[in-house]
Amino acid sequence: MKSRLNAALLALALGGALASPAWASGDLAHGEVRKVDKSAGKITLKHGEIKSLDMPPMTMAFAVADKALLDQVKVGDKVRFRAANQEGRMTVTEIQSAP
Repeated sequence: MKSRLNAALLALALGGALASPAWASGDLAHGEVRKVDKSAGKITLKHGEIKSLDMPPMTMAFAVADKALLDQVKVGDKVRFRAANQEGRMTVTEIQSAP
C-alpha cells in the first residue's frame, strides 16, 4: 500500500509524467474537421479553446506532424486533437474521433 502511495506522489511531483494515457487525454482540444488537404499536409478545424496554446475558439488551418493523421478523418468529423507550436507553425500532433 505504501509503495502505491509513493508511486502516486512521485507521478504528481513529476507533473504527471507517469500518468496513464487516459489521464493525459484531458488536455485534448475538441473540434470539427472543415477541410483536409493531404497534398499540403494541412487540416482546417473549427475548434474550441486550446488551453495548452492559450488559443481561443476559432476556425483555422493547422499543419500536421504526420500526413498519415489525415487518413483518419474526413470533413464533418467531430474530433479531439492535440496541437503544438512547432518552429512557429501550429501543428496537429495527435487526432482521434470524438465520442
